[in-house]
Amino acid sequence: MKFFLDTANLEEIRQAVAWGLCDGVTTNPTLVVKEGREHKAQILEIAKMVTGPISVETITNDADEMVRQGVAYATWAPNVVIKVPMTPHGLQACRRLRERGIPVNVTLTFSANQALLAGKAGATFVSPFVGRLDDIGHDGMQVVRDAVQIVRNYGFETQVLASSLRHPLHVTTAALAGAHVATMPFKVLEQLFKHTLTDVGQERFLADAAKLQAELEKHKARV
Repeated sequence: MKFFLDTANLEEIRQAVAWGLCDGVTTNPTLVVKEGREHKAQILEIAKMVTGPISVETITNDADEMVRQGVAYATWAPNVVIKVPMTPHGLQACRRLRERGIPVNVTLTFSANQALLAGKAGATFVSPFVGRLDDIGHDGMQVVRDAVQIVRNYGFETQVLASSLRHPLHVTTAALAGAHVATMPFKVLEQLFKHTLTDVGQERFLADAAKLQAELEKHKARV
C-alpha cells in the first residue's frame, strides 16, 4: 500500500520524504490556506520534494471550469493529479480530463455506488472518506472494502485511495481491506512508528550496549 501525506505543510512533507514514507501528497484548498501561501507557489514547492502524485483540487461546481482549471494545474508539475468532486459535473470533468491524459482523483466519495461511478468515469484514484462516514455512525471502512472489490470485479484501473484517516487503526484496516493508497495527516504517520514495547526494548538494548562498552574500557585500562 502506498502512503500519501494529507497536508500542504512543507516541513511535514520533508520529514516524511526523509523517512522514505511519502509516496505522494493530497492537498485541498483548506490545507493550502493554512500555510498562508499562494496556491501555485505552494504546489511547486511540494513538487520539488515529491516525485509521486500530488493531488490539486478544483474549486468550482461547473464541469467546463473544472476542466479548464485541471488543464492549467497539470502544467504546474508532471506529477499533478486533478481532484474533482463526486458529482455529475465532477465525473463529466473526470472523463474529459482523462481523455487528455491528465490523471484524476475523484474526491468526496461516501458510497460503493459512487466508487463504481468513478471507476466507470476512468478515475485514476477514488477517495472514500472513512473518518467522515464514521463521524455520522456509518462504517467508513466498509466503503473502502466494497470499492476495492468493485475495482477487482471489473478490472478498473482506478486505485482506491482511503482518505480521512484519523488514527493508526484506520491505516491498518485500510491495508487489510486492500486499499491501493492511504492518505493521512502527518501526526497519524508518526503514530505508526509508536509502540511501548519498541521504546522499552530500544532503551534496554542501548543501556546494555553502554554497559558492555564500559566493561571493555575497564578491561583495556587494566591491560
